[in-house]
Amino acid sequence: MRVQIVDPAAYTPPYDHALAGSLARAGAQVELVTCEFPYGSVPREPGYEVTELFYRRSSAAGSGNAKARRAIRAAEHVPGMLRHRRHARAADVVHYQWLPVPRLDARLLADVHPRVFTMHWRFPEPGSRIAGTLASLLERMDGVVAHSRHGSERLVSQFGVDPGRIEVIPHGAFDYLTRQQNEEALPGDLSEAEGPVILAFGLIRPYKGTDVLLEAFAKMREDAELWIVGRPMVPMEPLRALADAAPGRVRFVDRFVPDTQVPALMRRADIVTLPYRNIEQSGVLYTALAFGRPLVLSAIGGFPEVAELGAARTVPPADPDALAAALDELIADPAERERLGAAALAAAESHYSWDEIGRRTLEFYERLLTIDR
Repeated sequence: MRVQIVDPAAYTPPYDHALAGSLARAGAQVELVTCEFPYGSVPREPGYEVTELFYRRSSAAGSGNAKARRAIRAAEHVPGMLRHRRHARAADVVHYQWLPVPRLDARLLADVHPRVFTMHWRFPEPGSRIAGTLASLLERMDGVVAHSRHGSERLVSQFGVDPGRIEVIPHGAFDYLTRQQNEEALPGDLSEAEGPVILAFGLIRPYKGTDVLLEAFAKMREDAELWIVGRPMVPMEPLRALADAAPGRVRFVDRFVPDTQVPALMRRADIVTLPYRNIEQSGVLYTALAFGRPLVLSAIGGFPEVAELGAARTVPPADPDALAAALDELIADPAERERLGAAALAAAESHYSWDEIGRRTLEFYERLLTIDR
């Protein structure tokens, strides 16, 4: 079976490469069709081809003027999608991971069936313009992958997707991060931490509830440090003001963190928390699972399904009191942290393993190929 995995703008290269590798191990002939990733190297698995078909001029422009690069990329988008339509004729299955301009891209899809789409997006509000665009895009797909039962149910109830076209296939644990050859040590200021560490990792965005976490941290009784690590996508002054009001120490590492620096952060963390207001799934969650870290998550999206496996604690979203209580309890109970961490690692090696995901994805393709259209 010839499969094309398509991520035009390289939004999720770790996922793309992990999926391509798992499908290749399962017996498929796989090609990842994408663009050059502009933020450094990406993890490669053996056994599949990579074609950088999209955004060739803007990628070649390198790290020059960002405004000019965006303008070039906008001009390249439709020609790139048209090139892909021709290129996809060699495939039996085309599996889109992302489509950067969904309203336009729905009209530029490859004329190959089955076409599959993975629902990586946070679900938009029902009735919004983007919700209508998403529903129209999904109508043009023969199959849709949801990462959780919760996501599958929302696709049916809010976007009218036929349940027979949906397959629930989990997001895989990012275990490639655990076996890098060039891991870096913690920066000097972080290596000075002596007590328990609570880690919030990843891009800092409003929906991720960093303010809720800082309010919770100010209410904690147990002695711990809070590390907020990731590139800011919001003004940081209000968050820093909340941090200054907390009795415990808060350390910010407000920059992009390359893969080589992730292991030291994860291994030092006594708890990883994701206090999100709105999410379906998160790459940070699947990074923490791979490292076997104890997790405290908001009870939203697909997160409770991780807790069902015993691999996380959940609290109501936007509830700093509940979050503070859960963090306090775990900081005071090393044995429970150890149990949660072991369950997280077991889940990463079984339910969320890429070999299992590749097998299930290939079975989904095979079922779709048998449907008459």
